[in-house]
Amino acid sequence: MIGKGVLKGMWVTLLEFIGTYPLGRWVLRVLGVQGTSGLVTIQYPDAKQQHPERFRYFPFLVYDDTPDNLRCVACKICEQECPPKCIFIEPARDEQGRPLKVHGRPFPKTFDIDTSICMQCRICVDVCPFDAIEMDKVYEMASAGRDEEMLYNKDQLLKSNEYFKGIRPVEAAGVDARLAAKAKKVASPAAGDTPSPAGTVPARSPAATAPNPPAA
Repeated sequence: MIGKGVLKGMWVTLLEFIGTYPLGRWVLRVLGVQGTSGLVTIQYPDAKQQHPERFRYFPFLVYDDTPDNLRCVACKICEQECPPKCIFIEPARDEQGRPLKVHGRPFPKTFDIDTSICMQCRICVDVCPFDAIEMDKVYEMASAGRDEEMLYNKDQLLKSNEYFKGIRPVEAAGVDARLAAKAKKVASPAAGDTPSPAGTVPARSPAATAPNPPAA
């Protein structure tokens, strides 16, 4: 049916409008229609809207325990995949150009996000193989300028994993479980790599110890 989606949308809008008023909510209850919260005005900034967990704004960098323990390894995947090209990463290197490491991982010397052109698409989060970047909920970031004030550096982007758990508990639990599984897989020894105790000879299989059959 042509226009069915439009009619559904208009019906939802009508229910929201009617549910705005006490009499309208009473009518909806009498008719047995699923009620709504209505079009409620929030007295901002004295009162602030409570956003759902999946509400997203600008990205931030996640670290574990201490700020120097970043999950980011400066692989630049997010920089390459970013549609508006608002991410700028420079890996930390020594004088010979070799990557510097902290906690056994490379890390970025520079990690900037130009929030004036970021479109909050979340692609950087989806492509990151290390779960090092997540989406924040902070939206009060207005500035009088559009240049340096909106360019956030690594220090400004760093936030702890505990903060991530606080704003997105369900998603953070899934990320922690995934990272724990990866760590367990890396830590577990590969099959057959366990060394034999000193002074012992590995047991031979029955096929290897069986005597050769006599010649015919």
